[in-house]
Amino acid sequence: MFSELKRLVEQMSKDRGIEKEIIIEALEAAMLNAARKKMGPNVEIESHYNEEAGEIEVFQFKTVEEKVTDPDMQISTAEARDMDEEVEPGDSLGMKVDTSTFGRIAVQTAKQIIIQRVKDAERDNIYEEYKDRKMQLVNGFVQRFEGGSIIVNLGRSEGVIPVSEQIFREVYKRGERIRSFICDVKRISKGPQIILSRTHPAFLKALFEVEVPEISEGLIEIVSIAREPGKRAKIAVKSRDKDIDPVGACVGMRGSRVQSVVQELRGEKIDIVPFSDDPAKYVYAALSPAKVDRVLIDEENRCMEVIVPDDQLSLAIGRNGQNVRLAVKLTGWKIDVKSESSSAQQEEDSRTDLMVLPDMSEAIAEGLLKEGITSLALIAAVDVETLMAVPGVSREQAEGWMQAATLMIEEAGAAGE
Repeated sequence: MFSELKRLVEQMSKDRGIEKEIIIEALEAAMLNAARKKMGPNVEIESHYNEEAGEIEVFQFKTVEEKVTDPDMQISTAEARDMDEEVEPGDSLGMKVDTSTFGRIAVQTAKQIIIQRVKDAERDNIYEEYKDRKMQLVNGFVQRFEGGSIIVNLGRSEGVIPVSEQIFREVYKRGERIRSFICDVKRISKGPQIILSRTHPAFLKALFEVEVPEISEGLIEIVSIAREPGKRAKIAVKSRDKDIDPVGACVGMRGSRVQSVVQELRGEKIDIVPFSDDPAKYVYAALSPAKVDRVLIDEENRCMEVIVPDDQLSLAIGRNGQNVRLAVKLTGWKIDVKSESSSAQQEEDSRTDLMVLPDMSEAIAEGLLKEGITSLALIAAVDVETLMAVPGVSREQAEGWMQAATLMIEEAGAAGE
């Protein structure tokens, strides 16, 4: 079993990427187990790898005694001195055991122990290798399919792309190359489980880092990503070098860089927009390709009302609301998109509502609308100082409007009942 053992240890270490010491420990443990099956559990034995001899040696230790009462644990002084003239009673004498007598079952058990120990070492190596590669791209080949999951051959290990991490409608065949993203590495009883993804927003970021050197060099930063995998994505970028156009660098000459990413994602549309510290400019860009006329900002509620030309409304909202939905994810602002005509009608309706208040002039109503006070409910809810901030409004007028607005709302409520 152990002929040319030294060569086999070195070859196994090289092929499987396992340290020789781990393989040797497995061999020693396996031979020790085989020895115990042959000689019993109570005997005192040790196993050691003899590199020069190229074998695993097993030694049984017995205590030297004048009178032997337990032959498994003791040896007579006379018999011991035949092996070592200098031994004295009470000494422990080690004797080499003939391993060829262990038998077929013991040897088979030893082989199983070696195989298991080597597998455990391989699993530990794979876990240690991949746990530090989270959030990185990885290339592999589709090996098989299990319950909807794609099992990917990564070389010395396997990764799994669960259904939840697959792009809808993407279809792969066995043996096909697949690029994915390591989003997690778990240690489970069967060994390390490498969770891969093609839907993770950071997968898109990693692809751009490969295609755009300025990103990997830190000259351009991807600030935010919003993605509906397989359909459309938006990324916001900014430059740390005033001489570099971040959008142009990501698009590339004639769109070459962004097209490489699009091809990898099998046609997913990608909008690249410039990041801005100005929320209004940022939302303008995020709603691209739609044109925006103006925005009304409610910073307290982090909300914007965006007014677009009538012919841009469907473009701004997007198919099934996709464009505005991605813009909301990208910017972190709530966005309410309205057409110019509907906004004008709403403004006219608001002006009409305000004009029912006593002593209300068109100029003051216009001033209230500019301050975002667009309804009787808001007149009743705000404080006097807010109304007095509008030019031409006195405290007496403000208090009168608040009382009148409250009364009108109550009357309308009673009529509704």
